[in-house]
Amino acid sequence: MVNLSPGKKILNNQVARFVFSAGAGFLVDIGLFYLLSHNLDPKKRYQFLFLNIHNYWVFFSVSFFSGVLVNFLITRYLVFTESTTSFAKQFSRFVGVAVLGYFANLAVLTFFIEALHFYPPVARITAALSLFFASFFIHKFFSFSLALRHQTPGKVKR
Repeated sequence: MVNLSPGKKILNNQVARFVFSAGAGFLVDIGLFYLLSHNLDPKKRYQFLFLNIHNYWVFFSVSFFSGVLVNFLITRYLVFTESTTSFAKQFSRFVGVAVLGYFANLAVLTFFIEALHFYPPVARITAALSLFFASFFIHKFFSFSLALRHQTPGKVKR
């Protein structure tokens, strides 16, 4: 019987590795959002064509996609390492899912700031955490093609 230390058990747990990966992306996202919102006016707005763009939307866009890039790289190389799907396909799927998550997060963020008057960094954290769990399953089964079916080892998917 192999007795793994608690640290090795955690490293062998895919969900724990995903939490680490998402956490690293989350820290990049939240850290950048915080820096931008504290050094630039989050209440400032811009008129672009027919849109009234809030500064915190710009902060969110920059911070979110920076976090997505960090999350993808860690997820690819640490979490779903058994995936045989090509890098390009994984990345395009991951970004596709992220774009959906972006709009979901933006809607929740806007609601928290505009309707509930949350402090923007707190609203950002709350929005991200509220959508975290769906992300694991979407990325596992869609982005990295690790469905519940058995995959043949050594067979490369394109």
